[in-house]
Amino acid sequence: MNHHPTSAPGARGTVSTHSVFGAPCWVSLTSRDLEATQDFYRAVLGWKWLRGALGDHFRTALVGGVPVAGIAAVASMWQMAVAWTPYFAVPSADEAASRTRERGGTVAVGPISLPPGRAALLADRDGATFGVWEGELIGNWEAWRQAAPAFIRLHTRDAFDSAIFYGEILDWATDRPGCCEVHYEAGEVVLRSRGDVVARIVSGALEAAPDPTIRPHWQIHFAVADVTACARAAEKHGGSVLMEGAREAVLRDPDGAQFTVTSHRQR
Repeated sequence: MNHHPTSAPGARGTVSTHSVFGAPCWVSLTSRDLEATQDFYRAVLGWKWLRGALGDHFRTALVGGVPVAGIAAVASMWQMAVAWTPYFAVPSADEAASRTRERGGTVAVGPISLPPGRAALLADRDGATFGVWEGELIGNWEAWRQAAPAFIRLHTRDAFDSAIFYGEILDWATDRPGCCEVHYEAGEVVLRSRGDVVARIVSGALEAAPDPTIRPHWQIHFAVADVTACARAAEKHGGSVLMEGAREAVLRDPDGAQFTVTSHRQR
């Protein structure tokens, strides 16, 4: 297979998944209409766009000159759902894919070679989609982490079971130097990388199964200065507001992809 599932994180740089692993390292969006998607996120999040080396169907979003996300206009072409997907850094994409299969998950695409690395699109046992990336990361991984997203959150049926699943695939809470730490805080499983919160896993109410009609998924939280302004811009440009509070809002773009904007103060 010569194509890849989404706009991948690899770029010229010195940081690789052999020194940073188990943590989110990129987020990407599948889209049906590249121009419309760019216009929407430019209006809502203020992103600027860079045409990548991967072809006309791919773009990279920039915040303050820092690459923060990728868009791949392949949803219709490859019969894929429109959705935001997080990618985790791994030493070996092939090993991560094998571990996923062994633990009851699904390998949707890959692993495939994408110089300077390898990628795979996977799904956990409950159907939540995620990716893994092996190889060089974007030029400044720390700058990406500070620019956006604020963090990612897995909404699932059983947070503890999911934490074990991902931990075994991504080497969380192991004795390997640089691995992610897993804690239980305020009713959520919290993943920390180098002291910073980079992911959360929640199973709804404590000791109770969440609404079974809600499909398990990873939700991307983007840090913004003005949540209300983002919500109004989303409505104005063809999107919708699913939930809105003073410091956080859940939005949907015109294609149907769901994401969250979070106040910088909540990071």
